[in-house]
Amino acid sequence: MRGKATLLAATLLLFLTAGCTGAGSTDDGNRSPRVSAEAAAAPGDHVRDLTLAEEVEVDRAEDRLVLQCMRRQGFRYWPGPVASVAERRAGGYVVDDVDWARRYGYGRSFDIAAEKARRSHPNITYANALSERERIRYSRALDGDFDDVLTVELPSGGSVRTPREGCYAEASERLYGDHPAWFRSKKTVTSLTPLYVPKILEDQRLVTAVTAWSQCMRESGRPFESPDEIRRKRDALIRGMSEQNALESESALAVAEAECAQQTSLGKIARALEKEYREAALRDYAEESADYRQMRMTALTRARTL
Repeated sequence: MRGKATLLAATLLLFLTAGCTGAGSTDDGNRSPRVSAEAAAAPGDHVRDLTLAEEVEVDRAEDRLVLQCMRRQGFRYWPGPVASVAERRAGGYVVDDVDWARRYGYGRSFDIAAEKARRSHPNITYANALSERERIRYSRALDGDFDDVLTVELPSGGSVRTPREGCYAEASERLYGDHPAWFRSKKTVTSLTPLYVPKILEDQRLVTAVTAWSQCMRESGRPFESPDEIRRKRDALIRGMSEQNALESESALAVAEAECAQQTSLGKIARALEKEYREAALRDYAEESADYRQMRMTALTRARTL
């Protein structure tokens, strides 16, 4: 089971139907302006996790703010493709939605589209066409100066950095109300998986469910010991196939996986365990968690007024 920890750490959060919890706070204990913005939300709104559709709204708004900022800097900018709700559901530990599996398989079509966008997006071709001097200015306008950064120490060890300035930072400030606090809370809350994933892997409830799922898969003619095994062998299973055949093959396998996950309740059990252990891990970061959720609600409110 040890080899599964890395994969689960990257994917278990996707079981939750809404966003993560978490956030940051002011040093003196008083609420910052971002709280006032959240309080101005429509009547009936409350601090909660965002839905996937709401995450899409916020991401699109952030890209629009980056566009406005880059124009003020004298550059052209094209908002990038924003992951759809369906795409955000890809990559989980186990597929347990048969309709989604039938349509998207394991999300390879999303990967293909993302790779094409990385190679041919107008922002790439535009920046490459600039002179070296202007390309440097473009990069600093967009990303900021990496000699002037915010640093966050992660609960699981190590640290992450981001520039204090630049259009990405400005968009963050305008949406969340406090770019440094947002970066600190987001990175704190979204980096907790190494603290609790090993406990999920050792939980007998998961072990039992995976065993039942594996038996179901064998009976369907697809002998895999775990969803992890499928993920590890995913590329090898379609090697040499045309793109269309690969998509069809993965879809058929994903449907079988989802049907067995439904029959054995593996998806439901994994989601319940993720919620249980994540909430326990967040107890040491309760203030960050509350502020993270609050700032995401602030961003949603502001996104809808842009």
